[in-house]
Amino acid sequence: MSSASEQEARQQGELGAARTERAPRPGATGHGGAPQAAPGAPASGVNGRPRRVRAPEPEPSPVWPGTPEPLGARFKDAAHTVDGVAGTNFALWAGGAEAVELCLFDEDGRETRHPLTELTHEVWHGFVPGVLPGHRYGYRVHGRWDPWTGARWNPAKLLLDPYARAVDGDFRLPAEVYGHVRDWPQQHVADTVRDERDSAPHVPKGVVVADDDDWSDDRRPKTPWPDSVIYELHVKGFTMRHPDIPERLRGTYAGLAHPAAVGHLRRLGVTAVELLPVHQFAHEDHLLRRGLANYWGYNSIGYFAPHSGYAASGTRGQQVGEFKRMVRALHAAGIEVILDVVYNHTAESGELGPTLSLRGIDNRRYYRLQPDPRRYADYTGCGNTLHVVQPNVLRLITDSLRYWVTEMGVDGFRFDLAAALVRTMRAVDGPDMLSPFLAVIAQDPVLRRVKLIAEPWDVGSGGYQVGAFPPLWTEWNDRYRDAVRDFWRGALPDVRDLGYRLSGSSDLYAWGGRRPYASVNFVTAHDGFTLRDLVSYERKHNEANGEGNRDGTNDNRSWNCGVEGETADARVTALRRRQTRNLLTTLLLSTGVPMLVAGDEMGRTQGGNNNAYCQDNETGWVDWSLLDDPGWRNLAGLCSRLLALRRAHPVLRSRSFFSGRPRGADGLRDLAWFTPGGTEMTEADWYAPTATLGMYLSGRDIPQRGRRGAPVTDESFLAVLHAGPRALRFTLPGPPWAESYELLVNTALEDQHTAPGLRREGGSRISVRARSVLLWRVVRDGSELASTTEDLRLKDE
Repeated sequence: MSSASEQEARQQGELGAARTERAPRPGATGHGGAPQAAPGAPASGVNGRPRRVRAPEPEPSPVWPGTPEPLGARFKDAAHTVDGVAGTNFALWAGGAEAVELCLFDEDGRETRHPLTELTHEVWHGFVPGVLPGHRYGYRVHGRWDPWTGARWNPAKLLLDPYARAVDGDFRLPAEVYGHVRDWPQQHVADTVRDERDSAPHVPKGVVVADDDDWSDDRRPKTPWPDSVIYELHVKGFTMRHPDIPERLRGTYAGLAHPAAVGHLRRLGVTAVELLPVHQFAHEDHLLRRGLANYWGYNSIGYFAPHSGYAASGTRGQQVGEFKRMVRALHAAGIEVILDVVYNHTAESGELGPTLSLRGIDNRRYYRLQPDPRRYADYTGCGNTLHVVQPNVLRLITDSLRYWVTEMGVDGFRFDLAAALVRTMRAVDGPDMLSPFLAVIAQDPVLRRVKLIAEPWDVGSGGYQVGAFPPLWTEWNDRYRDAVRDFWRGALPDVRDLGYRLSGSSDLYAWGGRRPYASVNFVTAHDGFTLRDLVSYERKHNEANGEGNRDGTNDNRSWNCGVEGETADARVTALRRRQTRNLLTTLLLSTGVPMLVAGDEMGRTQGGNNNAYCQDNETGWVDWSLLDDPGWRNLAGLCSRLLALRRAHPVLRSRSFFSGRPRGADGLRDLAWFTPGGTEMTEADWYAPTATLGMYLSGRDIPQRGRRGAPVTDESFLAVLHAGPRALRFTLPGPPWAESYELLVNTALEDQHTAPGLRREGGSRISVRARSVLLWRVVRDGSELASTTEDLRLKDE
């Protein structure tokens, strides 16, 4: 690109100078700006003798040297400074920069720029007296503009501090916030033409926040992994339509802390909420142009700041306190807080994206670049990938994680596209489980003690890493999701894979000391169909997203029960509700850590949209009126009942993998599998086509001891899963497995209150309705048996 072209771009883009006041440069002038006398010039005095002149006092600098640690803006009151002056220390890592200006904004939005002259180990720093909590700020970073080598410094762009702990304002994306001329006529070289317009009026600012909380009154639940039940929710979507939450609190951290929201979580019986991203995020330009927004928030730009859009109390630092109060309220109810975090990419996108923060600080060391450094290496599908191997990037991530644990009270993290974080210097070689990121986490005294969940894939070559993450880590197990979906829609050729998934996925996780709770089992997640839509749609219906229904996966593994979408057909509706009960029951009876999605327990629907990331409306929000429908209310009741069973019985949440071997003279196994004929499955049975599986869990042989070393024993259970389209007869295993059985759950029934209490002798042939689950408790004494009359009619469906 010629210099003439660049000059033309600047002229085309200029809007005029912003209102700024530059701080005087120390030592440039004397008092009042008058020039100093020339060195050696005589001063007149009495009788012509030279007058002794006292050297003028140097004008105090508005920025003191300060310290390079910690990074970010840290306020210190007068009692905690050497000079007894309150103010804020600012420190920014900008390794390749030529100069850095701290920009402070007053209440009217006027900007004052202060050059930071102190540079220590690539950190620019200074202490500004009188800057108090609530003050807004940003940075301008000077350096070369040379996109061909990856250098994209542009001091016309106000940059958000990567360590800002609060953000005030919304990210809009007019042309001024782009470091290059966004609308340059020749788009193929647009990213090489620097835009000289000031972005400050159009971007949010960081906010100075006080450190005023030691968490001494908080009690973390510290729920062990095997006892955990995760509930994935969106702060706004979960609370926005709740009738018992005051309207002014809906969609906010305070709304989630409200007793009505916390009460539902407690009644349900979950132990942790996994919050969709709450780091400050920005909306993509293509969404804003269509009148939409990034609802899910997987577009982070501030890794220390709680998203200001979810705050009811204010955005000048109040959002920090509101988030902390939410965490306290959940902790008081025994519920942990896990954050879904997006450290794999940022909202700055690729070379045609906006310049908001990291790109303008040091593009070449924050992002992975291609061999052509104009271009970004994209292993995330979002335009860029953070270069986690770089020490400054690794520090940014780990500092952020520690901050959310120690100062914001959270209990763990789910890492979006975690495989992108473990790619080493040559990212094309694929993820490496000996990467610096995993090594740092493993030795960190804070982070190695919290819950760590990997989404174990990214979109790059070799990115699928399910089962590969090391001990300390749990993983989203999409192989569990696929096997369970396929079984209940009749698409599994046999039940081999299902057996592994129900029993903890030992084929994936029984190595390196990992346990069954390394598998986070899920049937649905925020990404994809809801549970109700999974049994109502076979095709995605994402037209409202404005992308021609091209977005979202086509591999839904769903079954609509014969009709696409909502229907008034009572038979289809009844079958769909039964299928939701089947899927939910299977999930909560499986070994591993179950994850539910907010609203699935009450039949939430997105109208077949399997990618509602931009639906910040009724499509994406939980509809609490569904609990007024007896059918969906019964589903919520079944969920609570199953979670109570799981909580009461350690055999349903095993801490170790089953051996499947006989443990006593009677030949009982800790885990056994049965055919419909009541016989133990052989090797050939595992390969034979079948839609029915019996799973026996022995509570007598749990490989676990209590706190004082005593063996842990429990009751035994038999689960019968039948996905076939017709009813069948199943023979209950007799002695030594059981003398008799008591029925606890029957998903063929809409109301589970009619199921408990029924008993059958071991060896009895029972009726199993089409597409249903029966959960039986083993009864040893055989007393009070019901008659041998069939409890359910056989009926072809």
